[in-house]
Amino acid sequence: MGNALFYHLTRHPLEVTLPMLLEKSLAAGWRVAVRGTSDQRLKWLDERLWLGPEEGFLPHGVSGSGFDADQPILLTKEAEIPNAAACLMAVDGAEVTSEEVSALERVCILFDGNDEGAVNRARGQWKALTGAGVAAQYWSEETGRWAKKAESGASAG
Repeated sequence: MGNALFYHLTRHPLEVTLPMLLEKSLAAGWRVAVRGTSDQRLKWLDERLWLGPEEGFLPHGVSGSGFDADQPILLTKEAEIPNAAACLMAVDGAEVTSEEVSALERVCILFDGNDEGAVNRARGQWKALTGAGVAAQYWSEETGRWAKKAESGASAG
């Protein structure tokens, strides 16, 4: 059974934090699905990942390419995870279910702490997931370093 980690982005934007988390996930041997809410935003993330340093290249693709199942990192807005990911990263308020958290190694929910709507959406996701018995952690970078600020559920960690 996995857990949900909420990342409250206040100092670094998504395009800085996401690659760091993707790199750690790949190093753990996990395939990753990055779930967004719009094709335009996923295309933008795809472009940002291609612009990263060559030595830190993150192999990825956008869903619908015909090679979805082969992608170590798949950018998608669909509920299905065709690349057999062990980790799901939800961005821009993408939906996550308690069943997904239970089925995966880890679910990361990244949200913009400077956007009140995004913060409220993440609060709602926290309440829904923890209310369903999901182990969850809340991480903040407000001090300049990532620190765990809250935890819910016995198997969080």
